[in-house]
Amino acid sequence: MGLTLAEVPPRVPGEVKEGLLKLVDGAVAGGWPHARACRTLGVSDVRMHRWRKRLRGIGTLEDLAPGGNPVHRLRDWEIDAILRLIEDWGPTDRTHRKLAHRGSYLGIVYVAPSTVLRVAESADVALPGEPSRPKPAARPLPEIPWEPNRIWIWDATHFTRCDRAVYAIVDVVSRYWIGWLSTTEQTTTQVQLLFADALEDQGLLDGEGRPLRHGDKDAPALIAWSDNGPEMTAGDTRTFMALMAILQHHGRPGTPTDQAHIESFFGHLKREWPHLVRIKDAAVLDTELARVRTLWNTVRLHEAVGYVTPDDEHHGRGPRIRRARTAGMKQARRGRIDYNRNHPPEHHT
Repeated sequence: MGLTLAEVPPRVPGEVKEGLLKLVDGAVAGGWPHARACRTLGVSDVRMHRWRKRLRGIGTLEDLAPGGNPVHRLRDWEIDAILRLIEDWGPTDRTHRKLAHRGSYLGIVYVAPSTVLRVAESADVALPGEPSRPKPAARPLPEIPWEPNRIWIWDATHFTRCDRAVYAIVDVVSRYWIGWLSTTEQTTTQVQLLFADALEDQGLLDGEGRPLRHGDKDAPALIAWSDNGPEMTAGDTRTFMALMAILQHHGRPGTPTDQAHIESFFGHLKREWPHLVRIKDAAVLDTELARVRTLWNTVRLHEAVGYVTPDDEHHGRGPRIRRARTAGMKQARRGRIDYNRNHPPEHHT
């Protein structure tokens, strides 16, 4: 038969099974143990006994054709009803989920959504699917120097336990938490208070409360990056920003990734200080936010600015710290090499 010692595959023709049985029976008649003969032929002992029992029972070792009689299979009229449903209501409902419920809504056919999809695929019928809404191209940032206090991104998040919305401004370049405002309302008044305090905190106002310029009098003092919330696009907000020489930049509607910096900030804030979302007293929340802001700016190392604190990056110390680490890594490597060359490990016999 030309059999090898390779393992017998899961599906074996009937004539091959019979040939293997004869070889094992001959080996057993010659004094071999049954298990050893099966192992030599690469087939399990249990499998060989099962074949022998089946041959005695039904007289053949050929595998039966797949199939059977599933009692839950669809009836012919149900398949026809599903196909008619797809033809009549496909342009309206578009998906197999809605079409399945449309069938029961109209009393035509009662099937699961997966059944509608399976019938459609077996009949090679394509469903329209949900319509896609093309997104506009991302708006490029205006030309402005890449340095701290030139691009601020801001948004609000909610702390529902104490019924407060918290606005925050983060510097895109340094990831420095510029300022915040806890409030029960989200109007242009809160926006103006937020930015007035932030500009004053960063020393970006002169003695008369006017914005400081950076050389070019026609260029904006900074860019305020946000989504398209009503208080962010309101006319009073636009007027205030223009008076403060702030150019507004909005992300695309329905695209939170356009404001990924501030979304990531709020995510880290609530994940790393989870007690904030459990606070029920507004005064306690204000106290904790002030404390956490200090930790964020002066203690927490930020990956996006090379694992220095935002305060370091915001005030110009970041490049020096990163250079010192690079030099320290090189010096430590040279020190290890010099030491290990002169102090080889002792080998104990």
